[in-house]
Amino acid sequence: MPSLATASAAAAAGAPLRRGPCSPRRQPAHTSSSLSSPALARPTRLSVPPLVHTARPSLPAVRTASPDAATGERSPSSGVQMLVFVPPHPLIKHWVSVLRNEQTPCAIFKSAMAELGRLLIYEASRDWLPTITGEIQTPVAVSSVEFIDPREPVMVVPILRAGLALAENASSILPATKTYHLGLHRDEETLQPLIYLNNLPDKIPEGTRVLLVDPMLATGGTIVAAIDLLVERGVTSKQIKVVSAVAAPPALQKLSNKYPGLHVYTGTIDSEVDERGFIVPGLGDAGDRSFAT
Repeated sequence: MPSLATASAAAAAGAPLRRGPCSPRRQPAHTSSSLSSPALARPTRLSVPPLVHTARPSLPAVRTASPDAATGERSPSSGVQMLVFVPPHPLIKHWVSVLRNEQTPCAIFKSAMAELGRLLIYEASRDWLPTITGEIQTPVAVSSVEFIDPREPVMVVPILRAGLALAENASSILPATKTYHLGLHRDEETLQPLIYLNNLPDKIPEGTRVLLVDPMLATGGTIVAAIDLLVERGVTSKQIKVVSAVAAPPALQKLSNKYPGLHVYTGTIDSEVDERGFIVPGLGDAGDRSFAT
């Protein structure tokens, strides 16, 4: 069996591979209106202000953030806006490309999703984790040090099924985590989310940091339902960071309207969602392709 690096490189390059059961079905021609995307010409941290109510929403509503984006510092107005981060890392682009390829085998697709999740979770936790300071003895001298505070674990909430793959490496990145699962299924007729599993605690401790992991932010119904469940248990949108592989404007605009202060980290933003609720060009059904079902 080829190594992950060899197979992923072949998949990204479009090498002829046998199409397996996890390969997405080709989508029909799309007739839905496309959202313009001038803000997506270069990878950057994006800011989504409150929506402008127009007949046809467009991506100028997603505008480039202030120059402090490069340093991770917050602008004075960022607390009332939803922020969307598209980290400009070549490895993120690489793994998104592997995921997009319809000929990527299931095992490599799942591994690529986990690697993308590792990078996005790293970026999401960059200036977010509580720390404690102290002194330790090195082999040479006493040194001042800083550790992640294990008394304040981050709550990781993957949305089943595909969220399991994207969140697979969370515990290896973050020193202290607690994982709670949410199972939501989208009705293919109505596109509305249906909850089939919820093991969230009845009350989430005040100040808890939550990583909500959902690979595909398409119409926004599933992610909004998940955040609603967290808010009902005492979490505010400013305590939540959403991690996704691919996002689309309908979901981002819905989140922006309802949850100012929310932060979203995604591998890429695609231009539209088709009439069946699939992101275009997207990467197909992330759950089916991750688990070969």
